[in-house]
This record gives sequence, structure tokens and C-alpha cells, in this order.
Amino acid sequence: MQKDIKVPAKKISLTQKIKSYADLTKLRLSSLVVISALLGYLIAPGEADYLHLIYLFVGGFLITGSSNAFNQVWERDLDKLMKRTQNRPLPLGNLSVVESLVFASFIGFAGLFLLWLVNDACAILGILALALYVIVYTPLKTITPFAVFVGAIPGSIPPMLGYVAVSGEFGLEPGILFLIQFFWQFPHFWAICWKLDDDYKLAGFKLLPSGFRDKKSAFQIMLYSGFLIPITMLPWAINMSGILSMCFAIVASISMLTPAVKLFRTLEMKYAKQVMFLSFVYLPLVLFIYYLDKI
Repeated sequence: MQKDIKVPAKKISLTQKIKSYADLTKLRLSSLVVISALLGYLIAPGEADYLHLIYLFVGGFLITGSSNAFNQVWERDLDKLMKRTQNRPLPLGNLSVVESLVFASFIGFAGLFLLWLVNDACAILGILALALYVIVYTPLKTITPFAVFVGAIPGSIPPMLGYVAVSGEFGLEPGILFLIQFFWQFPHFWAICWKLDDDYKLAGFKLLPSGFRDKKSAFQIMLYSGFLIPITMLPWAINMSGILSMCFAIVASISMLTPAVKLFRTLEMKYAKQVMFLSFVYLPLVLFIYYLDKI
């Protein structure tokens, strides 16, 4: 963990304090992750247990929020160097390290307890996601672009978590949902990194595959976008979904691949932004179509 740079204590209102805790969880990002878990739950066969659904929603949100909070504690000095993160609670001095650690620990344990109430398998996935994100992915970000591969593992757990909340066990179906989100994460995250590369480098992050906005990085974005086509056909191949949802998933994947190919050919920022914006829509839409196919 980086050496702490002292920030003078600030007196802030209760409203500002609450907002700072919410910012520590990266509220919007945590909500998007939970949506993926809920869709995984809905895709799984069987009737919904609404109490378990609430436990999954709240528990998944708290685990993700805890991971984000621990991440911000770890990177508090690096956040001061980047324009996009300078106004986070720790760089501003709105929260202390101790306050942040206590909060992250509390919501993390609470989230794990709620997932344990669903079933043991969900609790195991929650622990794995939290540990990999905080202990492995976060420190690797300043060392190697391989950190993105490591970070993609906890980042791919949500839809699997949702499915396992129903089935109570690991298996091929939740594994395929994991794979879809796993391969999706690379073009999604690298497109974001392409846009923010200059800012990331201020903190020493080299998260693009080659470390730069070049043909090698663009090729990787194109390659993993292309992988989405066969990967999203797997649910149909094992009779997990029908042919209509497979066709929709193929069309959606081609829509992601098209700007990725243009990015490889031109290296223009506008195509990286297109990949990024399409990726935000792509995953929840494809998972939702799988759910509609079920009903």
C-alpha cells in the first residue's frame, strides 16, 4: 500500500459525509454489477425466491461496494494524481483512512453474511471476488497490464453468482455466464483505458495490453470483441437458450466488433469511444434476452 500523504482534517456536514461514503462504494458501478447478478438469477431455471433475491441484491451490492472502498484506500495517493479521481473522498480529506477501512470492512462482512443466507456457494463466490479484486488486482495495476486479466475474474462472477443463488451449485450453465462476462470485460475495459490512458499514466497505470494506444492494443480489443460471437452461442449449444436469443447475441456481438475493427485500422479515439459506449449496453441487453428466452 502506498505511503500515505497527510491531508488536513476537514469539517463537513452530515449530508456531505453520507455522500462521501456513497462515493467510496462507487454507487453507479456497484449498481451495474448487481444488475448483472440479478439477470443471472432470473436466467436460472426455477421459481424466484424473493427473499433470496433481496439477499442477493443487497449482499452483492455491499460486496462490490466494499471492494471499491478498499481499492480507494489502497490507491488514495495515486488518486490525487489523476484528474478523474482527485475529487474522491480520500484525496479530498472528507474521509480518513480509518473511517474508510472500518466502513469497507463492515459492509464487506455484511454482504458476505447475506450471501451466506442464500447458500454456501454464493458466500464462496463473494469471498473470492472480494479477495481477488482487493488483494491481487489492485496492487498489480501499477506493475503489469496482466492486472486486467486478473481483474476480469472477480468482475465476471456476478452473473454466475446470480445463477448459483438459484441452483446452489457450480456447473456448466453458470460457467458459461461467467465466460460471457469474462470475454466482454476485455474490450469494455480496454476501450475505457484507451480513452483515459493519459490520466492513468499520471498514476503509473499501464492497463492497455501493450501499455500504449497502438496496433497491438487495438488488435487485442478487436480479438476479444470477436471472441464474443462464439462465446454467446454457447447457451444455445447446450440448450440453455433458444435460437432467437442466439441470433440476437450474434448481432449484438457483431455490433461490438465493428467499431473494434475500425479502431484497429485507424487507431482513432472515436472508435474506442464507440466500443466503450456499446459495451455498456451490450452485456445487460444480451443477458436480458437470455432471460426473455426463458419465459
